[in-house]
Amino acid sequence: MNMRPLLRSALRTVQVGLNLKHGATIENLQEQLIQAPLQSRGISAVAERSDSFRGHGMLAPFTAGWQTTDLDPLVIEKSEGCYLYDVHGSRYLDALAGLWCTALGGSEPRLVAAATAQLNTLPFYHSFWNRTTKPSLDLAEELIETFTARKMGKAFFVNSGSEANDTQVKLVWYYNNALGRPNKKKFIARGKAYHGSTLISASLTGLPALHQQFDLPAPFVLRTDCPHYWRYHLPGETEEEFATRLANNLENLILKEGPETIAAFIAEPVMGAGGVIPPPATYFDKIQAVVKKYDILFIADEVVCAFGRLGEMFGSDKYNIKPDLVSLAKALSSAYMPIGAVLVSPEISEVIYSQSNKLGAFSHGFTYSGHPVACAVALEAVKIYKERNIVEQAKKLTPKFQDGLKAFSESPIVGEIRGTGLILGTEFADKKSPNDPFPPEWGVGAYFGAQCQKHGMLVRIAGDTIMMCPPLIISEEQLDDLISIYGKALKATEERVKELKFRSK
Repeated sequence: MNMRPLLRSALRTVQVGLNLKHGATIENLQEQLIQAPLQSRGISAVAERSDSFRGHGMLAPFTAGWQTTDLDPLVIEKSEGCYLYDVHGSRYLDALAGLWCTALGGSEPRLVAAATAQLNTLPFYHSFWNRTTKPSLDLAEELIETFTARKMGKAFFVNSGSEANDTQVKLVWYYNNALGRPNKKKFIARGKAYHGSTLISASLTGLPALHQQFDLPAPFVLRTDCPHYWRYHLPGETEEEFATRLANNLENLILKEGPETIAAFIAEPVMGAGGVIPPPATYFDKIQAVVKKYDILFIADEVVCAFGRLGEMFGSDKYNIKPDLVSLAKALSSAYMPIGAVLVSPEISEVIYSQSNKLGAFSHGFTYSGHPVACAVALEAVKIYKERNIVEQAKKLTPKFQDGLKAFSESPIVGEIRGTGLILGTEFADKKSPNDPFPPEWGVGAYFGAQCQKHGMLVRIAGDTIMMCPPLIISEEQLDDLISIYGKALKATEERVKELKFRSK
């Protein structure tokens, strides 16, 4: 589907709400949608400045080509605690923690000092061929000790969540080959899941946009139900009954494909980029019983949930998940350095060791696996989480964050506000029903996001779903500001929808 006409149509619909010039061209509307929030704060339009970044040389991720060609990007220059500053000096409350990752905010001196000290001592060395560095060894031990949902045996280092989940598939295949089970190779992932954007991790991802024109997903990935109760429950069905139905559907899928062909099931404790979807009551208890029954490994994708996001150190702690493998990234270093990790159970790591002894080596890894600077920063981040009781702080702030925003649930344009801990999603819908979305050309979510930016806050926009995930160090006063800006943006969006409904009569 060509999104440019659709987005241009959406830009046309927000003309009044953003006080755009009467009679402006569509091209100008595109420009003004981005610039209007800045102009309303007394900042000159980027198009009128000499330092425009329009048409820059970067192939930007998750960005349409016309946006790069026709619009100036929002260029962030500095961070300070929970705030971001653009190149023109405008300040924004970062309500997404960068990209679900800057748990300790944007100016933690201990992380900067850890990186600086390591750069001055040993800026790089690899971990191939039984050579390595002290920071990577220390971090591996720290992670194995910190993850207590079940005992873990080893940690393998990567550079991102995508690489972690890509590695998961290779490890599981290697494991089953070593056990003489060459047909046990299929993976089950869920609709609306996000597990990354590499070839394999994008195949695990359950969002069609990551598959279109990429010849994905790969055929070894099977899809099971998205556990979104509000959207998919049957009339009169309780959360527990919904969870039972989904577990039964999973078991039927396994039996249809043949349990001897299914290697692993992968899940985020709370789904992130798919719309912030917490599991229904009893869901993971029932899912784990199914996969255990058929000797299928459970992979916990903790890339977003780990290190306090849900009010527990790990999402696995919150939902009593006992995984065989775990994916970590993002808050592992509070995003100050790119790093991810795979935690491997003792049972799997022992098989990998045995097989690698037979073959001569475990032939998987990356140049930057266990990069000493990244590991030093991550080690310091984990120490901070523990020393400052960041998990308890997040748990203490949870009621204010969740209740403060869920108080807007009665809005006529809100279908559902959902979340747990310090992560939350808002889905806009007409008549408060998942079966009555607003016309996409109305751009309801985009309008709400622009209003947030106008008032100095950045959120994640995905269609008509808004996602928020502030740094874990956010203060009560900053939460008050976050809730206030949300309310202002919602009120303006309600007025906009009311106007669009009147026009469409």
